[in-house]
Amino acid sequence: MPPLPIISGKEAIKIFLKAGFEIKRQKGSHVHLVKGKYHITIPLHDQIKRGTLRSAIRQAGMTVEDFLSHME
Repeated sequence: MPPLPIISGKEAIKIFLKAGFEIKRQKGSHVHLVKGKYHITIPLHDQIKRGTLRSAIRQAGMTVEDFLSHME
């Protein structure tokens, strides 16, 4: 498994949008995204911790490789 880069919340949201997710709502500094049965919450922080990002990727039904392929 390739290592996850440290990215911001805005960058993570852009990647999930490329993967087909839609913004459902935002409350404070957290954005809720949805795609079918998958619901994820991304914090709008300057840096998202790797464990938090990995958890969001799992909740999205994706692999780290899928996520990284949408970064390019």
